[in-house]
Amino acid sequence: MRAKITYAVAATVLVVYFVLVGSRGVMLIETGTALTVTFGVAVLILPVIGLWFLWKNTQFVRKANRLAAELDAEGGLPVDELKRTPGGRIDRDSADEVFARRKAETEDAPDDWRSWFRLAVAYHDARDTPRARKAMQRAIALHEGKPVQAA
Repeated sequence: MRAKITYAVAATVLVVYFVLVGSRGVMLIETGTALTVTFGVAVLILPVIGLWFLWKNTQFVRKANRLAAELDAEGGLPVDELKRTPGGRIDRDSADEVFARRKAETEDAPDDWRSWFRLAVAYHDARDTPRARKAMQRAIALHEGKPVQAA
């Protein structure tokens, strides 16, 4: 729950920031000179890109959470079997061992969104965020029945 609150607060702060930046862009455009209009348009592009990015990221998180809820209802969420250091960090050898099993599971069932979801969790535990995100995107696409390109 804490992560959801943090995300909501961060998203709200970003939206407020985008509104403030956008209002400055409008003010520059209203000045009417060629230079200020050019800068005003450039300033307005930034909030548009930011809002698009925030929207896409929010959609990704919502879809991933839906998959997690569905997998949890089926009893298929991966169990946290990772060994941890005394400081609470994940032991690298333990993460590698779990990752190898998840990768083999995914290779055995490449069209099963559940295996891709569990692989995404294994990537995340191994601190490989880009690959975790790609694996989760593949799980979402498979769950939605969308065509998936070969990796």
